[in-house]
Amino acid sequence: MNFTLKNNLTQISIQEFVSELPELKNITESKASAIGKWLIGRIENLLETNVIAPEQLLPSKAEFAYRLGVSIGTVQNALKYVEDNGYIEAKPCIGTIIRDKSKPALFSKKSTSKRDIIISEIKNYIKEKGFKAGDNISSSKGIAQALNHSVNTVRLALENLSTQGILKHNFKNSTEQTGWFLVHTDFEIEEHTPNRETLVEKVVKELKDYINKNHKPGERIISHAELSNMLKASMSTIHTAFKILTDEGILMTRRGQYGTIIMKMPNEKTNLNMPKETSIFAPAADAAVYYYEKTQNHIKKIIAQNYSVGDKLPPITEFARQLNLSPNTIRKAFTNLAQEGYLTSSRGRYGGTYVIDIPETETQNFKWLAVNPKYAEILNN
Repeated sequence: MNFTLKNNLTQISIQEFVSELPELKNITESKASAIGKWLIGRIENLLETNVIAPEQLLPSKAEFAYRLGVSIGTVQNALKYVEDNGYIEAKPCIGTIIRDKSKPALFSKKSTSKRDIIISEIKNYIKEKGFKAGDNISSSKGIAQALNHSVNTVRLALENLSTQGILKHNFKNSTEQTGWFLVHTDFEIEEHTPNRETLVEKVVKELKDYINKNHKPGERIISHAELSNMLKASMSTIHTAFKILTDEGILMTRRGQYGTIIMKMPNEKTNLNMPKETSIFAPAADAAVYYYEKTQNHIKKIIAQNYSVGDKLPPITEFARQLNLSPNTIRKAFTNLAQEGYLTSSRGRYGGTYVIDIPETETQNFKWLAVNPKYAEILNN
């Protein structure tokens, strides 16, 4: 079977898993750990009873999040726990596959993950600080600040060390974690060499090579989806790689007719001189985003402030009336938020739009405003 094609794989129905749900209240571990252990138990039971088989696809993260009433991030952390225990394999552009533990892994690891690097950094941090078995080593947030990494990535690394038996949670309850308990220090620290790179770093290199071979300054690069399929990397990884190339001045993403443009070749220092109409900034952040994007950001704030995971949103027509916007604008914003993993929709008597993850609203995303060339000529005169 050709596992590079998702259509060749059978996806397991979410119903097979959620006939028995995990207990997530009054637990003394993280929800991710509890869900991870529950998933392992369900996989073992369903394999034993021949309900599922190896080399089948798990349901999507969004389906698990909706049925369990947790965020997609929590489900992601739970799946990492299950993968660390050898029950599943995740592959960009394909999905998460049930492993046959009696056989070698289907997919070879493309490169070192950021989590793997942070795991080594945490081990080194433990050694350098002189922690001993039985010591509390701080919270996820404290370690993230000490190592200058995001809390979520550090938490994934700590969960992995917990799976290895090196660390153990200190919990008051499922949502209040007081820190980590060091079980033992009998572990080796793997040295990082210059040729070790994260998946994003590898994709950035591949994108630069692709640009050098296929483009010149001023041309538009193909879409995220096409690059995701070509490089066998997730859309999220492509998006992050684009951001890095944008920060380096190689790419510039514009809305409307312009798309993502090659500003300079990866090895060049001089940027492309773009037409005046593509270099005009709106004077304020609110004007710098498209109308539907402003609506989308406003809805994100409404969700974050007024709703929880699993809550049902008002109908599109009611939302449109409350915000004094057209139903089509709200519908487009809902569609975008669903693609980002925050909402899901269902039909039927109990259908509607439901929250499956809470958006982060602290950071304002500034966008380019594509200006009609005719208006640009007037403004430049």
